[in-house]
Amino acid sequence: MRTASVGFQCPQCVEEGTKGVRQATTTFGGRVTADSSRVSLAIIAVNVAVFVVGLAVGEGSLQLRFGNLAGPAVFERGGEVQGVATGQLYRLVTAAFLHAGVFHILLNMLVLAQLGPVLEKSLGRVRFAVLYLLSALGGSTLSYLVSDAGTLGVGASGAIYGLFGAYFVVVRRLGGETRPILVLLAINLVITFTVPIIDWRAHVGGLVVGAALAAVLAYAPRGPRRTLVQTVGCAAGALLILVAVALRTAALGG
Repeated sequence: MRTASVGFQCPQCVEEGTKGVRQATTTFGGRVTADSSRVSLAIIAVNVAVFVVGLAVGEGSLQLRFGNLAGPAVFERGGEVQGVATGQLYRLVTAAFLHAGVFHILLNMLVLAQLGPVLEKSLGRVRFAVLYLLSALGGSTLSYLVSDAGTLGVGASGAIYGLFGAYFVVVRRLGGETRPILVLLAINLVITFTVPIIDWRAHVGGLVVGAALAAVLAYAPRGPRRTLVQTVGCAAGALLILVAVALRTAALGG
């Protein structure tokens, strides 16, 4: 027993009584939390930490600094062939946490700090984390599919463009004004296709995957089966990405 404002409470009785109370959920079925930016801030912290470590290494070239983590295709390093096609699938994810310079990481993290908490609040932590990671994977995968073997790519831009696509879908689903995000997206796409050093493949791949997954999460029917539909949809997206990677690897002779 424990003391209460009036008399005493039985902890087991309270627990039994709360079992029938409905858990508060976000707009699209996630768990409501007091802090709706924790995952976003954690991702920013990881990116910044990795960037600082990269600076500490002090190597001048991306291939030397990130040769064991960058992606996504096959390239020579120290006389040894390395890359996703040689079985290093982790590069498809780790490449999204690496950045080529201060401006590169600053721009990506600023966008993440703005869009991340908004989407995290609407989707919930778990759904947002899945959306971010699969968008990053989708960006790396399209780059792997289309880029020439030997291309070295880094950056969270694929995941960031996934957030752009997801934000558009979520705002549209809620009946909000989508023109501002469309204008911002159009400007970024123009930059993407006009600056030669930018990997447009990663941007487009992340955008498509982010928008598609957000549609699954936002338009899943309400009710007891919503989480199941969302889970199956995300799993199907992940499976399609893995199949695409496998086919590309086979084509490269990996």
